[in-house]
Amino acid sequence: GYQFQNWAKTYGCCPEMYFQPTSVEEVREVLTLARQQNKRVKVVGGGHSPSDIACTDGFMIHLGKMNRVLQVDKEKQQVTVEAGILLAELHPQLDKHGLALSNLGAVSEVTAAGVIGSGTHNTGIKHGILATQVVALTLMTADGTILECSKSINPEVFQAARVHLGCLGVILTVTLQCVPQFHLLETSFPSTLKEVLDNLDSHLKKSEYFRFLWFPHSENVSIIYQDHTNKAPSSSTSWFWDYAIGFYLLEFLLWTSTFLPCLVGWINRFFFWLLFTRKKENSHLSHKIFTYECRFKQHVQDWAIPREKTKEALMELKAMLENHPKVVAHYPVEVRFARGDDILLSPCFQRDSCYMNIIMYRPYGKDVPRLDYWLAYETIMKKFGGRPHWAKAHNCTRKDFEKMYPAFPKFCAIREKLDPTGMFLNPYLEKVFY
Repeated sequence: GYQFQNWAKTYGCCPEMYFQPTSVEEVREVLTLARQQNKRVKVVGGGHSPSDIACTDGFMIHLGKMNRVLQVDKEKQQVTVEAGILLAELHPQLDKHGLALSNLGAVSEVTAAGVIGSGTHNTGIKHGILATQVVALTLMTADGTILECSKSINPEVFQAARVHLGCLGVILTVTLQCVPQFHLLETSFPSTLKEVLDNLDSHLKKSEYFRFLWFPHSENVSIIYQDHTNKAPSSSTSWFWDYAIGFYLLEFLLWTSTFLPCLVGWINRFFFWLLFTRKKENSHLSHKIFTYECRFKQHVQDWAIPREKTKEALMELKAMLENHPKVVAHYPVEVRFARGDDILLSPCFQRDSCYMNIIMYRPYGKDVPRLDYWLAYETIMKKFGGRPHWAKAHNCTRKDFEKMYPAFPKFCAIREKLDPTGMFLNPYLEKVFY
């Protein structure tokens, strides 16, 4: 049998049958078989989500063979792709046409349908989550019907399906709004938590794709600006600093800290001093700057809170760590921003948001105690009206989501109409909807 494992190796499952359809017809055949045998179906993309959102013991459909670019509309600067295309496969094709996606997450080994389904985001207060770049999509529902969805056709379903959680049907094609190809200059420089929180608005105005990294157990912050540039590609990265030090030495020290947790604060400050105190500049094609390697296996939480709560929430997280010296937090806490939207289950639904991403690495695959940190963080996020990233680990259930999402009942009604028998549910989604 086939064994599915997500990228972080935090979840795995053994689906009863594994399909790699090459056409819409073959997808329909799988759904027909599933209906006949009363099986559940889960479509999986790049398998990058650190949660069990893609796990099933029923049928698993992998759309990796449905990965073509179907149409490029030069005039409208829009591209229509099959749902299984990896963004990494799409970038070179867009490059050929002088086009680009206006915003991307950190990873491109993810599928077009998966990226939108889980609410993937990056940063930039002028930019929404990645799903806001979708102008149309087609989806096959449980009974084999194909629905075309856009602002003008099936607008209700469209509003739900842009963050679909894989529970409305099989996404077949996605049409993305592109922009002309562009280069980015990334500048990173050191600062303090107080400075960045006191001047948040000016940072957000100053740089189109602004984010910052906070080093827990310290005041240290690394600010990262990314902006359009005409500069020739250049890079200040080096194997020695980025790998020998930033990966191998760090992993060894983090492993050591599993025996001596008091080392973690020292490690965070030491690496800030070592790697983040000099101003650095890189420039390249936009997709080369947006994407970077997530080198470590890791546990992640990433919640979106209203943007105006950023300062309070971070100060509370910092105070919690100061008051509980036994709770340790790896660096960085990554803070990003996104524009509000009208997608029913988008964490940014109807509000500009701040995403606060916390992390615990697994040095050499070893689990580091993190539950105290996780719980304290979730408590703070809930207090400030947070909504968890759909692809990341969280403990929320339907009761929580009903409070968080004004449009939750509306989404449920659409889901029940499109999938009355629950063909596309799995254990993760049962917690969400039941």
